[in-house]
Amino acid sequence: MSALRRPLRRRVARPFVAVLALFFAALALLCASPAMAAQPRLATLDWTVAETLVALGTPPAAVAQVDAYRAWVKAPTLPDSVTDLGLRTQPNLELLASLAPSRILISPMFANLTPRLERIAPVDNLSLYSPGRDTWTEMRELTRRVADIVERPEAATRLIETTESRLATLGERLDEGTPPLLVVQFMDARHVRVFGDNGLYQAVLDRLGITNAWSGTTNAWGFALVPIEALIGLDARLVVVEPYPAGVRTPLADSGLWQRLVAESRGAPLTLAPVWSFGALPSAQRFAELLVAALENDDAR
Repeated sequence: MSALRRPLRRRVARPFVAVLALFFAALALLCASPAMAAQPRLATLDWTVAETLVALGTPPAAVAQVDAYRAWVKAPTLPDSVTDLGLRTQPNLELLASLAPSRILISPMFANLTPRLERIAPVDNLSLYSPGRDTWTEMRELTRRVADIVERPEAATRLIETTESRLATLGERLDEGTPPLLVVQFMDARHVRVFGDNGLYQAVLDRLGITNAWSGTTNAWGFALVPIEALIGLDARLVVVEPYPAGVRTPLADSGLWQRLVAESRGAPLTLAPVWSFGALPSAQRFAELLVAALENDDAR
């Protein structure tokens, strides 16, 4: 009799197990749905927004010109899962639409693309480096706006507090005798961007307690494009932010103007790895870390 009952038990048990499995799978999806809703699928054309999303712990699903981001921004690094949307000014709209983003984040420089982007998903235009605004205040505001979009306001507070605390610590490590700095980035063998008011580098120098030797006018992004000879006679230490454009290093070695600037520099010129000069809090901390490390390494020689 017991031998006859065993097959019946197995036949009854299998449907029961299957139903139970479906029940728990549905329960898991139900429990996960609020968290999933709190993590929108975002795409962005703007590297400043991208770096902020990564720093908040919510990396975007898609970013324009990923390889260029890795060359110019460097850190925080984008995950390998990020889809490359092509050129920032001419993104692949078909690819973007196929990703079905819940929102697309841009900055004002890409505002002309808004009508086409809005056919794919709602668009948020996040401003930074506005004329007449304090740069650091705007960085904080941008951080909170992005965090609100991903529904993680606590992450914004944490990022702001840790960044400001870290810069305060870095500033305390500097000698009081740190000379004024002249921060430049080469555009070609004869012209540089020199950074001053309204920009990220200036905001960081202010918090580190370092004087910027450039007091000339700057544009909305905090730099002026000048010929090398415009820097002659400035009493400062040179800081060159990479990358160098292709073919620039060799002509510089033979440039009398550049060699004169090097000779006038208050200490050997410092060269820093790439930092996104149009960035937000992540790039600000990266610049501070690299600059203070370079100054300390030079003092230790």
